[in-house]
Amino acid sequence: MAGSNFEFNERDFRRVCRMIYARAGIHLAEHKRDMVYSRLARRIRVRGLSRFSDYLDLVEADPDSEEQAFINALTTNLTSFFREAHHFDALREQLRAVPRGGLTDIWCCAASTGEEPWSLAITACEAFATDTPPVRILATDIDTNALATAAAGTYGIERITDLSPERKRRFFLRGTGPNEGTARVKPFLRQLVEFRQLNLLGNDYGVNQRFLAVFCRNVMIYFDKPTQYEVLRRIAPLLAPDGRFYAGHSESFAHALDLVQPCGRTIYRAAQESR
Repeated sequence: MAGSNFEFNERDFRRVCRMIYARAGIHLAEHKRDMVYSRLARRIRVRGLSRFSDYLDLVEADPDSEEQAFINALTTNLTSFFREAHHFDALREQLRAVPRGGLTDIWCCAASTGEEPWSLAITACEAFATDTPPVRILATDIDTNALATAAAGTYGIERITDLSPERKRRFFLRGTGPNEGTARVKPFLRQLVEFRQLNLLGNDYGVNQRFLAVFCRNVMIYFDKPTQYEVLRRIAPLLAPDGRFYAGHSESFAHALDLVQPCGRTIYRAAQESR
């Protein structure tokens, strides 16, 4: 690649595409070539190598040492608090309809840096009008770096600019002194969320509960249709009888109507629920 510090040819790019598809289900299009170079070049520098081929050899030869860093580098984390706000309105109505006395489970499949699971926790508090709603939120992601940020629950103050003054006061602590310019989620929100690494292509999700809501938004767009179908095949049975699957605004599953049926704006229910 002209003007680059590391040798990166067509064979290397195709190899990266195969490797990330096998490990994370991510389908890289041709126009992602420059993105692949810039992100993996950082890891090549860290490992003291000079060629992409040497780096990819390392990932395959020593997965315990470098495979997770390879996956993290190629994972896109674009998120915000209450992104696609209509979904949180729908979830609030779901929660208000839940019979009192039980514990409700919610799964955020692509937690990224945490804004989405914290938004789910806030929604639960508002729906039940308490700081201790009967809700458990499982927040998972394949990217360990993003999960560390999510679990810390601390953000630049600009990340909560669009939240209402009421939400800022009720759910966040504003940093002072050396923490000036930051906001941290309050401790009671932390009690509602469990963060865990999970690869949607993995053999065992390690979940036994049924979920009222599964937020799997803006992750399926990185999968091809067969991979999307396989993930849906595994998630659909985990929905509770009245459970809902929330997808991203540009995701649709016309190829999987035997698994999920649309029942709202990018909201789905398990197909067997309608039978």
